[in-house]
Amino acid sequence: MNGARGKLVVISGPSGAGKTSVCRALKQRPEVEFSVSATTRAMRAGERDGIDYHFLSRDDFQRRIAENQFLEFATYNGNMYGTPRWPMDQALARGKTFLLEIEVKGTRQLRDRGIPGLYVFIAPPSIDELRRRLTGRGSNDPVEIEQRVRIAVDEIAASREIVAGAPLYDVVVENRVLDDTIRAVEQLLWP
Repeated sequence: MNGARGKLVVISGPSGAGKTSVCRALKQRPEVEFSVSATTRAMRAGERDGIDYHFLSRDDFQRRIAENQFLEFATYNGNMYGTPRWPMDQALARGKTFLLEIEVKGTRQLRDRGIPGLYVFIAPPSIDELRRRLTGRGSNDPVEIEQRVRIAVDEIAASREIVAGAPLYDVVVENRVLDDTIRAVEQLLWP
């Protein structure tokens, strides 16, 4: 790289909004490094430890919190999620774009700590469409889908919050068509 410091890009959005698909597309670019989050949730079919998440026990996760090993952490739907801090510092020093896919609570922690970056919220076109997408996944039972929808309503409202005189998110991108959404986010990062 040219010696310039890299940039942090934070992407959040409700479960089923498309944030993971957007991040998956951005990760294909050589200038992007992606944070592998840690979680206490159970591994889903097809996921790999250290690739999709670092799957940790609750005790191990809490020990790492006490050791200040996370840039941010949150509890979502009964499970803990966190972002290890050292990979970001290394990537930014190398001039890379460091991509974080985190929950709204994690974004608040980063904003409260004054961590600079581009904060992007991926929103569904509607709650009905979000429910349809979650149902279509086939990986969640109806009770969990409704829990995720309730959480999504709160997250969408939070995407418009003002924190310390500034918006929690710099940009809200509505995901109607995934390819269009990916192009819109790429334009934000590389105009």
